[in-house]
Amino acid sequence: MTNLKPDAETTSFTAASGARILIVDDDPVVAGMLGVTLAAAGFQIVEANSGEEALAMLAGAADMGIGMLPDIVFLDVEMWGGIDGFEVCRQIKSKPETSQIPVIFLTSKSDAAYEQLGFELGAVDYISKPCSPPIVKARVRTHLALKAAAVFLQDRNLYLEQEVESRTEEVRRGVEELRISQEVTMVALASLAETRDNETGNHILRTQHYMLALAKYLSTHVRFSEALSEVVVDRLFKAAPLHDIGKVGIPDRILLKPGPLDADEFQIMKTHSALGCNAIENALQRVGVSVPLLEVAKEIALSHHEKWDGSGYPEGLAGEAIPLSARLMAVADVYDALISRRIYKASMSHEQASEIVIAGRGLHFDPDICEAFVALEAQFRMISTRFYD
Repeated sequence: MTNLKPDAETTSFTAASGARILIVDDDPVVAGMLGVTLAAAGFQIVEANSGEEALAMLAGAADMGIGMLPDIVFLDVEMWGGIDGFEVCRQIKSKPETSQIPVIFLTSKSDAAYEQLGFELGAVDYISKPCSPPIVKARVRTHLALKAAAVFLQDRNLYLEQEVESRTEEVRRGVEELRISQEVTMVALASLAETRDNETGNHILRTQHYMLALAKYLSTHVRFSEALSEVVVDRLFKAAPLHDIGKVGIPDRILLKPGPLDADEFQIMKTHSALGCNAIENALQRVGVSVPLLEVAKEIALSHHEKWDGSGYPEGLAGEAIPLSARLMAVADVYDALISRRIYKASMSHEQASEIVIAGRGLHFDPDICEAFVALEAQFRMISTRFYD
């Protein structure tokens, strides 16, 4: 047995084999007998004859690393001339580096109040003096096993937490990459349509932001609040660029004609809405799963030329039979077409375009969406300036 001072070069609870046990007792006879019993069972013993010395030794061991701390502390409840065992236990349990060390109280009193206080302070067991060697050894092995199990579970939980965090991050990155790839694909497809009609310039960006402004504004409207959730508004913004994807299938002689279209040519031009819808539907069927973003894009592509009074195309839908996404795009698309120069027409001023949109209230456009346009005129003008061709 050794009595190590905290500032000694050999201050350590490390030994070649066996668990390390610190015995704290001001009675050298009791400490010696307990030490002999435990040493004979293969444990490594360190003694302290006061609470102050024990705390100093623990502090020194903690400074050298958690691995230098004892595996169990035997602690006398009553020690003369200094702090008692209860205070030592309280301080051991108050420090993160020593709080997990099992403390076993040694006492010559069989007082239930003493035991209750000890357990409340964090002790794991009580052993009465004089100590029975078989009981001491059995209790030590039990608490070492419990400590080992607790450490294993703690390490296992930490490992599982790290694994969950790692997998969650992988999923997050995967979702983010998918989101980006979807957005890039949408814009790329929309840009492909614009290459057929390069005079449309920033039409995609403008209509996309008009849609966003309308949807956000109407998300608090009694008619639309339930339908225009934050998720839906985001989908509308991302799906908007595909509204004219069907123009890829329109012949150049019609799409790029410098003058007005005749009746037959206009009938062909009107097929771009169905062409766009069919292209997106074919893509969905190839994927084999429902993609909400593309479902919204399909609605917009097919129905954004429908009119509130039923005089639009391709299906002659009227009122709320027209999907909300398409009703929003109808306002955005018509306004932008009016203020934009085309090969077959000059651009209009904001004031002229606004008059036409407002005149279409209840005829071409959903009345409430038209009212939202009126409220957002300044924002529409700002968007048109920001993404000017």
